[in-house]
Amino acid sequence: MRILITGVAGFIGHALARRLAVDAHTIVGIDNLNSYYDVTLKQARLSDLAGLPNVRFHLLDLTDAEGMQRLFAESRFDCVIHMAAQAGVRHSLSHPEVYGQANLIGHLNMLEACRRHEIAHLIYASSSSVYGLNNKIPFSVKDNVDQPASLYAATKKSNELMAHSYSHLYGLPTTGLRFFTVYGPWGRPDMALFRFTRNILEGRPVELYNQGDMSRDFTYIDDVVEGITRLVSLAPERGGTSDTPYRLYNIGYGRPVSLSEFVDAIERATGKTAIRDYLPMQPGDIQHTWADTEPLFAATGFQPCTDVADGVERFVSWYRTYYHAASPPICAGSSQAGLA
Repeated sequence: MRILITGVAGFIGHALARRLAVDAHTIVGIDNLNSYYDVTLKQARLSDLAGLPNVRFHLLDLTDAEGMQRLFAESRFDCVIHMAAQAGVRHSLSHPEVYGQANLIGHLNMLEACRRHEIAHLIYASSSSVYGLNNKIPFSVKDNVDQPASLYAATKKSNELMAHSYSHLYGLPTTGLRFFTVYGPWGRPDMALFRFTRNILEGRPVELYNQGDMSRDFTYIDDVVEGITRLVSLAPERGGTSDTPYRLYNIGYGRPVSLSEFVDAIERATGKTAIRDYLPMQPGDIQHTWADTEPLFAATGFQPCTDVADGVERFVSWYRTYYHAASPPICAGSSQAGLA
């Protein structure tokens, strides 16, 4: 297949491009290489892909509607996997306009390009953040999600609504993926695992919000990639219970892990004891997440299976190798670790 991956220099986009290229698909990747976090890490991910002959990269911003249309006109994509977005719950508190452009205008441009060029399947990134203030767990794709706790979450829910309208009006097959706290090698510097590992290695405190009473359904990157890969050929169809070719799936490990247990795993992997700094809950945060993954298993036969202890150990090993245990640049968006 000929597949477009947006956000190809990002964490998930890079891992997905490598897997699909190894599986002999032709990959066209785009990214705007913004400075939300360390651009050299994004460039290193691209360098990692450069040795693959069936991967081609374009520097392109989703908000460039004309550029998007030219790209689609020049290529005949069999599938589009839209991973690009402005990430970060806390960054959305201070830079809301960036989320409106990247996550709303950019997503609209993607839908328009897919509609005009009759793309057979659009897969796009949503987030567990859409569950917001929901109290029922595990979180199900059947749950009402009308209580976002952050603007970032609101933009992701908006993406799902926009996709549904295009699926309904134009028959565009769309699949939305609600990712649950993805972690692993090549991960984002603004995420908790990255910051906790760096601080523990440097003997600095790790910040545990809500006095540490939080948990996340931590999902290893290889499991996320496996789930997406299996969905590529499963484009939603009209019929059955709905005439709209639209689907949503949670992609999560299927078990919540407390912050304390998570830090324990990093301590074991680094061989160092963390200095734990307990702080109040932060605006926009969700206390607990837990994915109902039954629909994903029913559709693909796959259940994410990487244990957090193993995944954390693999990340720490990569971190030590990549940074030689030196401190990488801090994310430009926030001085605080993100969990979403």
